[in-house]
Amino acid sequence: MTRPNAFQDEINAEYDDTDPEGYRCAEAPFGKAIGGKELNVRLFELPEGQNLCPYHYEYVEEWLIVMVGEVEVRTPTGTETVHAGEVCCFPAGPDGAHKVWNEGAASARIVMFSREAAPAVCVYPDGDKVGVWTGNEQDKWMFRGAQGHLEYFDGELPAKH
Repeated sequence: MTRPNAFQDEINAEYDDTDPEGYRCAEAPFGKAIGGKELNVRLFELPEGQNLCPYHYEYVEEWLIVMVGEVEVRTPTGTETVHAGEVCCFPAGPDGAHKVWNEGAASARIVMFSREAAPAVCVYPDGDKVGVWTGNEQDKWMFRGAQGHLEYFDGELPAKH
């Protein structure tokens, strides 16, 4: 049985070399490591000065647990410091919009989790973007919100009889 430990110094987290400066943090997919299928549980090592991801909301509830250190959390109601041991719940939809970053002098360690769902839709209000992930690498999209306002039948032709 695999039992990762969020408090160990070495968590086998990996950085994604394609992440831009300001969004560089390491991830250890805890849920997948222990065979989880229904929850997406991810441990992040968030170095000082780095953001987890842009301000966004999804259509599934997300949770944050600060394991080590402290992070800043922006929500629709403002920004607060969240300390080790504290838990936040971000509801589905616009009321659950959030952004997490580290202003501290040392790395922070956080766990984010939500229901594993495909398709998944994520809205980025600051960037006016929408992302759609279907579970199929060929069918994932990131587009500007303004480009997404098409009529249902736009570009469709009826079958010829």
